Amino acid sequence: MEIIKKIFKDKFAKIAFIVLAVIYAVILFADFIAPYSSIYSNRTLSYAPPSKIYTIDAHGHLSLPYTYNYVRKYDSELMQTVYKEDKCQKYFIKLFVKGEKYKFLGLIPTHRHLFGVKDGGELHVLGTDINGRDVFSRLLFGGRISMTVGFLSLLIVFPIGLLYGGISGYFSGMTDVLMMRFAEAIMAIPSFYLLIILAAILPSGMTSIQRFALIVVILAMIGWASFARVVRGMVLSIKEEDFVQAERVMGASKLRIILKHIIPQTTSYVIIAMTLSVPSYILAESGLSFLGLGIQQPDASWGNMLKEAQEFTNILYRPWLLAPGGLIFIAVLSFNLLGDAIRDILDPKSEVRR
Repeated sequence: MEIIKKIFKDKFAKIAFIVLAVIYAVILFADFIAPYSSIYSNRTLSYAPPSKIYTIDAHGHLSLPYTYNYVRKYDSELMQTVYKEDKCQKYFIKLFVKGEKYKFLGLIPTHRHLFGVKDGGELHVLGTDINGRDVFSRLLFGGRISMTVGFLSLLIVFPIGLLYGGISGYFSGMTDVLMMRFAEAIMAIPSFYLLIILAAILPSGMTSIQRFALIVVILAMIGWASFARVVRGMVLSIKEEDFVQAERVMGASKLRIILKHIIPQTTSYVIIAMTLSVPSYILAESGLSFLGLGIQQPDASWGNMLKEAQEFTNILYRPWLLAPGGLIFIAVLSFNLLGDAIRDILDPKSEVRR
């Protein structure tokens, strides 16, 4: 709690913390907040622009928020499909509306969504994609993958890195040499290209969940080496401390000394490294999915959603498709700001003070 108090004294770290807290809260309750499921599709609204929301009626009076449905037409002069509002019917935006069925938090069956319009209406806050799927809803569901891949990878990376680096640094000698040479060999592997190769040769019949699990494992198995190397350097200095020598004299086993006395001394670095490592995993997953080698359609992730925006015409005429890129930028920037602040708080030797 003391760390959080210090974080809130730094205005940039405070904003980053709040932004990340909001993002994770929103993706946790995505089923309730999103007006549609991630696979809901209305092909008649392919690339429909964001719905316009009105609070003033035709007579200039204040009104409850409402919107109109879009009607797709072909403009012969522009030689392209355009969307016009059908102003024959208003659709009022209401809270806790009845919609598609889902399980709240995966447990409680319900059909209530935070907001939406009555049957027959269409509300697309950030427009739709090529298949007529709601971009806003898919952003929320896609965030569950993009924002959790980093933490799931860390569950593998840090236990391995801590134990491997701890053993290497404590035993020194030939054990240290052999273990570090192996770690350096792992570090020499070009990780992103390896991911591309492995993802490309995966069986086509794999589900997105299976691909997601494999991506997590692959990212973890090539990411532990650099962390282990830093831990090893810290252990080399910590093992000469008086309290470690005292435990050794008292007859404590080597494994007990490593696990109970040396590794806990690396806690500050571990917390900093975890915070600063998450963005790289988010970018790696997004990059793979953007290239079509990660999470596959119809399942959503910010990476495969952003892939649709790579066409120049989409960037020019459908800027709402760039929303996943904006969220990736915000999330990565927030993690970096938060990581920098935590480093300044936990590292007494840091020269940068906020």
